[in-house]
Amino acid sequence: MVDSWVIDDGSTTPVPSGAVSAMLRARCDRGRFETWLTSSSGRSLAFVTNTERAMVMLLDGEGDPGEHAVDPGAEGFSNGFVLSDGQHDAYPDRDTVPVDEALRLVEHIVSTGSWPAAARRVVDR
Repeated sequence: MVDSWVIDDGSTTPVPSGAVSAMLRARCDRGRFETWLTSSSGRSLAFVTNTERAMVMLLDGEGDPGEHAVDPGAEGFSNGFVLSDGQHDAYPDRDTVPVDEALRLVEHIVSTGSWPAAARRVVDR
């Protein structure tokens, strides 16, 4: 059975995989550029964006360094990643992906519980 996922903001309503992209875009429109989702098995999925690129991380549980999506050919850095605590981060572009790709990855993970087969990612464990 595939896990259900909720946005980690006190909500208990599962996020449908077909709606997660629209929900993340709506949160960005409201100035919420960092979103964490939690699965019914305790895994965490992070989406942090500057609206052009996004960091996508999947963690198996608390304390797990997890894995994150990468864009190996990308060069440079992007800033403007505003975390929920107000911190402003910059990341190497190789450690982020274009936002449309990030949304596709999140939708697939919420739908299936795993990365797409062709997803480029780095295991940080």
